[in-house]
Amino acid sequence: MELTATPTRRTGTRDADGMAVASFILGLLGLLVLNVFLGPIAIVLASVALRRGTARRGRAFLGLGLGIADLVVLVAFMHFDSTMSWNF
Repeated sequence: MELTATPTRRTGTRDADGMAVASFILGLLGLLVLNVFLGPIAIVLASVALRRGTARRGRAFLGLGLGIADLVVLVAFMHFDSTMSWNF
C-alpha cells in the first residue's frame, strides 16, 4: 500500500511558483557571488517553472534573464582577467 499523496494541480502550480521565485533570487545573488554555479541553476529553475505553467511568469523570466546575465558577467570577467574567477 502506497501512502504518498498524489499531486494536485494546486500543489504543482505552487511548486512552479516557488521555482520561479527561487530562480529570481539565485539569479540576483549570482550577480554577486558564485555566478558559475548560480547562473545555470537559475536558468534551469526558470525554464522548469515556465514549462509547468507558473502564475509568476514575470519572476520566472527575470530569473531566466538574471541567470543568463550571470554567465555573461562571468565570461566578461574571465576575458579581462584571463582566469576562471574574478575579484575586486
